[in-house]
Amino acid sequence: MADGKKHQPTIHVIDWTDATANRWDVTEELEVLAAQGTYHRKPDVVCFVNGIPLAVIEAKRPESGGGSHPSKAMVNEGISQHLRNQRPDEIPNLFAYAQLLLSISQTDGRYGTTHTAAKFWAKWREEEFDEAHMQARKNASLTPKVRGALFEGKPVALATYFDALWSAPMQATEQDRLLVSLLTPARLLEFLRGYVLFDRKVGKIVARYQQFFGIRSLLTRIGQLRPDGGREGGVVWHTTGSGKSFTMVFLTKALLLVETLKECRVVVVTDRIDLETQLSRNFMTGGAFGSSIATQKDGEKSRSLSGRDLARRIGSGTERITFTLVHKFNTASKLPECRNDSANMIVLVDEGHRSHGGETHERMKKALPKAAYIAFTGTPLLKNEKTANKFGPIVHAYTMQRAVEDETVAPLLYEERMPELDINEDAVNRWFEKITSNLSDAQRIDLKRKFAKKGVIYGAANRIELIAWDIATHFSENIKKLDLGLKGQMATDSKLDAIRYKKALDDTGLVTSAVVVSAPDTREGNADVDEDTLPEVQKWWKQTMANFGNDAEAYEKRIVNDFGTDGAPDLLIVVDKLLTGFDEPRNTVLYIDKPLKGHNLIQAVARVNRLHDAKRYGVLVDYRGILKELDTAIRGYQDLETRTQGGFDVSDLEGLYHQFSTEYKRLPTLHDHLWSFFKSVSNKLDREQYRQVLSPKFVKGSDGEEYDERQKLRDDFYEALTAFGLCLQTALSSRSFFEDKSFSEELIARYKADLRFFTELRQTARRDAMETVDYSVYEEQIRKLVDKQVIGTEVRQPEGVYLVHQLGKVEDPKDWSEEKTRNETDMIRTRLRKTIEQDLVEDPYAQKVFGELLRQAIAEAEAMFDHPLKQYALFQAFAQQLESRTIPGVPEALADKPHAKAYFGAIRLVLGEDAFAAHSSEAVDGLVQQALAMDTLVRDAVAENSLNPQNIEAAIRKGLLPLLFGTLGLDNAKQVVEQVIQITRVGLSK
Repeated sequence: MADGKKHQPTIHVIDWTDATANRWDVTEELEVLAAQGTYHRKPDVVCFVNGIPLAVIEAKRPESGGGSHPSKAMVNEGISQHLRNQRPDEIPNLFAYAQLLLSISQTDGRYGTTHTAAKFWAKWREEEFDEAHMQARKNASLTPKVRGALFEGKPVALATYFDALWSAPMQATEQDRLLVSLLTPARLLEFLRGYVLFDRKVGKIVARYQQFFGIRSLLTRIGQLRPDGGREGGVVWHTTGSGKSFTMVFLTKALLLVETLKECRVVVVTDRIDLETQLSRNFMTGGAFGSSIATQKDGEKSRSLSGRDLARRIGSGTERITFTLVHKFNTASKLPECRNDSANMIVLVDEGHRSHGGETHERMKKALPKAAYIAFTGTPLLKNEKTANKFGPIVHAYTMQRAVEDETVAPLLYEERMPELDINEDAVNRWFEKITSNLSDAQRIDLKRKFAKKGVIYGAANRIELIAWDIATHFSENIKKLDLGLKGQMATDSKLDAIRYKKALDDTGLVTSAVVVSAPDTREGNADVDEDTLPEVQKWWKQTMANFGNDAEAYEKRIVNDFGTDGAPDLLIVVDKLLTGFDEPRNTVLYIDKPLKGHNLIQAVARVNRLHDAKRYGVLVDYRGILKELDTAIRGYQDLETRTQGGFDVSDLEGLYHQFSTEYKRLPTLHDHLWSFFKSVSNKLDREQYRQVLSPKFVKGSDGEEYDERQKLRDDFYEALTAFGLCLQTALSSRSFFEDKSFSEELIARYKADLRFFTELRQTARRDAMETVDYSVYEEQIRKLVDKQVIGTEVRQPEGVYLVHQLGKVEDPKDWSEEKTRNETDMIRTRLRKTIEQDLVEDPYAQKVFGELLRQAIAEAEAMFDHPLKQYALFQAFAQQLESRTIPGVPEALADKPHAKAYFGAIRLVLGEDAFAAHSSEAVDGLVQQALAMDTLVRDAVAENSLNPQNIEAAIRKGLLPLLFGTLGLDNAKQVVEQVIQITRVGLSK
């Protein structure tokens, strides 16, 4: 007692800020008495800081290991010894203090912490210390005191050996790099203080290197201020499955350790309730609230209850951590109290690319104008999506390829199993002619376009049954019979397809399955209250939810929980739900019957890359033909990794901000112009009066022909509406728009309401003028037609199985094994076939020529079976020819004019090769000139009718027939025109 008073001083047993103020000791083979008191264990190396054993190392000789990777085998043995020594009957008391555990074997090494499962022991890749630093540490001389202690009691020969070894420079090994990276005194203190956390659910967690360096980069970035006084932000690109949730927790805790950032408050933004629940739970159990014993109540109190509650928290709240759904900013930002100009606000956004491209994002920034915005994503926006990048540069990257190499996620295998279909095209065409006989040409074209866009063929009942049998057989033979509790997931195109797949899979009797989709729109299709007349999806939904008290959340929770057990279901069938943010390690195979591309594709395939003791690979089985998209996405992200401007080029953005900041000022003028079409409407609430203004009115012209005198009015209205809609869309993505006091919330709401109203009016006007058709009227008939006329015959067996993370890599084929060479050859061949089938659809002649060339190449390759490298070279050369679109016999004048080249090819196809060959060079030159003229005519027709696309084909026919008739004759001219029409349709649909 001092001064007669009781004191409870805090004694810091470690000086975290000054490494030299601590005592550092290391010992080898420390004898530790086992819990039973009958024997000792001797960990190879124990590292002490001020007498506390903070690090324990098991060091193994690599030559003692077996197999093709002896060093790795010995590292695994060291990990096994660590886990054994932690058991209650071994030496658990040593590990009550230990924070960092290492297993090393000269050329390899892993690290973990207490109770880290073997599969989660991690590699370390150093991002600060360069190779020169590693070499310097490796070759640093020992002080006489350290050398004396090291060899005390050792044979003289041992000291002599090491003196000789140390007399010349040595090369650093992986073991050295791991030791220098983690056990350099200052680094060790930094790592243990900020990058080890206790999670009540998972246990003790130690950060992986990408989390450590990512957070370091973030702390530096957040510490920088913009010219307006706000904090800098950016994007953390850590591939799906690499621990982004815990990275957020580590960051939130790390802020407290930085003097200039410890007062910062954190707002965590997600776009789904389940993700908010998951993140808030991780923050709570991981100690982000400042205590490892935070209760569930603390976690619940951190979640904003409404937009008004969020506004209060932002404007006057004191909560250090707040969780919110992004859409709550729509309501909150309209309240005057929802504003905080402090720079001490950090906004953490989960999967920032999904819901942050427009108004909601700008409203969030309006509320927190000086906050640092940090987006966490496994799939950042690629270069062609750069204008949607709202967060700034990529601050730190950890890619799928790196994660696979580090063994932190499972590698993915891809195989294509395409169903062969037999389509009765004559029957389909006859049906269309019959059912559309009362439609205008424009409506007929519109119906066919919608039919193609809906992808109805893929939902044919027979096709689904064929694929369902293949899935059931594949899963049973390759996954289920192993009896390891592994599961699968299926991605489908629609809710109806999902339900049909469920029934078809049930009919096989081989697998169990469950459907998880969002609720259907019960407003559609309910002309009768009899449930048998409800649409198929709504009927299934009603029956299924009835078993769960009509609680969709309870149903989904039950299914997801059951999926995580050894029992049913074997397969989850989904459309969009659970293709992002769903992490179940048992999930091993993803069956894909859905068009996916870009970051959505990478998000989906990552559902099966989580580590599991019984899983060596995640498997992708493709029934839709997405290999090219997968390859493109992988290449895109590899390209993104090499760029330094965070996914966009600064030069590409010149003028963009100026355009955004001024574009919205045109809104009042465009809005007034839109209303000017309806000056004659006396009752502004009567929709029928608006409709009458635009309704067709046919009168006779001076030539005696009838025409619609309101066609021009409608066209001008459509154009005005498009201009207003685009301008409003741009405005809602502009910070300047929300900061401009002349645009009140009431005015913004009116603009949005008017846009909705006039958009609905345009749909009505188009139907009145027979410019479009209501697809829903024909949808059921079309589905029945497809179910009857589309027959699945067989599933094509895969040509090869590919490792996804190796797609797009540039390697020397001479270094490949024979098996890899054959696999790469198969992949190129598949890619070539897909390119010809899909990319050349706008050029039928090129499609025909390259198709024949590919068949020749395949035949030639089969003759080279014993020379896989020659096969690969053959297809690689063909791929280069295809990429350049070099077609023998195409005139030079058309080389850089792809559309004219396609039209020239159409003429050639119609004439036939023999007839074309009989043409003189002068005649061929004439056809070239015709192709160029056709190109000009089609481009003009498309441009002049861009607002009324239903008129494009009529304009093309009207212009081309006179042009071609004299040279080709009427029949050939008609055939060429139809080819051109088809080419144009394909081009416009992209």
